[in-house]
Amino acid sequence: MAAAVSGATARKSEEIADLIDLFSKTQYRAKEVTPRVDRIEKRCLELFGRDYKFSIVQNSNGEVCGHYPRQIVYLEYESTEPNKESFESTVQISKLQDLVNRSKLARCRGRFVCPVILYNGKHVCRSSTLAGWGELYGRTGYNYIFSGGSDDTWAESEEVPEDDTAVRNGDSQLFDKVRGSDIKLLKYLSVRFICDLMVENKKVKFGLNVTSSEKVDKAQRYADFTLLSVPYPGCEFFKDYKDRDYTAEGLVFNWNQDFVDAPLTIPACFTKNLNIDWREYQSWDLVQQTQNYLKLLLHIINSDDESGLLVHCISGWDRTPLFVSLLRLSLWADGAVHASLEPAEILYLTIAYDWFLFGHMLPDRLSKGEEIFFFCFNFLKHIVSEKFSVIRKQRRKNSQFKDTDFTVDDLCQLKSRDRGSVTSLSSDFSLITEDTSAPSSLPPEPVDLISIGPQASSGRKAMNSSPQTVFWNRPVPFEERLPHPLTEGRSSSSSSSNQSEQGFIRTGSSPLAVPGTRCMYGSERQARLEAVRELFLAAYSSTVGLKSSSPSSSGAISGLLEQFARGVGLRGTNAIV
Repeated sequence: MAAAVSGATARKSEEIADLIDLFSKTQYRAKEVTPRVDRIEKRCLELFGRDYKFSIVQNSNGEVCGHYPRQIVYLEYESTEPNKESFESTVQISKLQDLVNRSKLARCRGRFVCPVILYNGKHVCRSSTLAGWGELYGRTGYNYIFSGGSDDTWAESEEVPEDDTAVRNGDSQLFDKVRGSDIKLLKYLSVRFICDLMVENKKVKFGLNVTSSEKVDKAQRYADFTLLSVPYPGCEFFKDYKDRDYTAEGLVFNWNQDFVDAPLTIPACFTKNLNIDWREYQSWDLVQQTQNYLKLLLHIINSDDESGLLVHCISGWDRTPLFVSLLRLSLWADGAVHASLEPAEILYLTIAYDWFLFGHMLPDRLSKGEEIFFFCFNFLKHIVSEKFSVIRKQRRKNSQFKDTDFTVDDLCQLKSRDRGSVTSLSSDFSLITEDTSAPSSLPPEPVDLISIGPQASSGRKAMNSSPQTVFWNRPVPFEERLPHPLTEGRSSSSSSSNQSEQGFIRTGSSPLAVPGTRCMYGSERQARLEAVRELFLAAYSSTVGLKSSSPSSSGAISGLLEQFARGVGLRGTNAIV
């Protein structure tokens, strides 16, 4: 029996490695499907079918969107009943298909609003941002929009600016039509909340606004929706992540760049219970920023509101799959979605569906060193905490902490002065996830923080090492951060094996004393996420590998990935390139 289980695990691990190998060499295009890609598509449908009844939105040969799946899954409800005859659709799929066909022109590259996760009857959707007039006219032409004609080059062509004043004067009528269809689709999917990850209000290309956003729609067509502007660095920023030996701690985006003009704007109703000082967002490093944004998204979909959520960036194929994938994996770790899937199966599904079949350009990103795909799965070590769980826990009673939801993780992250520890934090800066003191008061209206962040954090920033990046403190050498394979996941940040054994958690460059041998106790959530991460690292090591930026850290990276490769039955052949 044990041998059979081991064999099954090895086969699933090889399946993931094969998927990543193909993904690293090929960008998915719906009209260029090979037998190998066809197997991936069918495997995704099989994995969705384990826990859900679903309908299919047809995108054969990519006629709706050239880099969306040929068969787009519309999850209807949870069910493990294998009898297909028992399936009763909850939606008019023909109407949904029609709305999709009509609304694709409203968004950049035709990447329309698409439901991808079903949680508590709510749809989590993804898309690109709104198309601006430059892209819209450049791709299709005014006559095409109103004649009902076809344009086979829609999905693949680049933006071509159009300077015809007469055409530009038709903006209002044109946008009313295409954005009206987009809004109908959003409402049909019961989406109310829209989270925009763009750091710009509008994307400028060739001196023209080629894409826009719901938050700056002049006619306020999206006034019925709750809009959240949560600016997050684009894929270019993850070149800095790779160049720092895949270290996200201490890596801070430079918010003072000319093109960055979208402020963090969140309705006050979503800031009350998260214990996060959103005014400090421009001082957060990549770990804190990703953690806090994920907490926000989880808080939205776990609210009592029955409405769904749309997440998008510009094109919807870098930052968007990052957060969609983290949402899916976090919910799965809680047993809230895809309950029957094993770690290898949920990993396969999210890589194949959320990244590959939705057109992420991994070959291009790897060639540029923009390791956002790797970051997503390596980041799982930072969300093992119960703070990211959607399972609501009863407040502790008869406790001095009765007004807050303290967990073991909270106690682990209390400042040394609050705990009475003899080990002090760095006087310069400590990358604790969030201050666990009383939440600061925030304005009752949506919080616009673009003018607060730089001043609030100016004393903590060093000289810019690149146009996109600001660093705090000296990065911890990679060999000091190399985790022990058995204890690495027990903290929300990487720690050295010696420090783990001595009872320390390293966050950034400041060690934080932990009472006793360890503070973070194991949990099912932690074990599940650690298993997914280990499987990913092993498969990534045996296929793509990590490119070390310095000889001194090559051995550490190689050793780390080799440990995981041996642990799950794969041996990395090209861990360091």
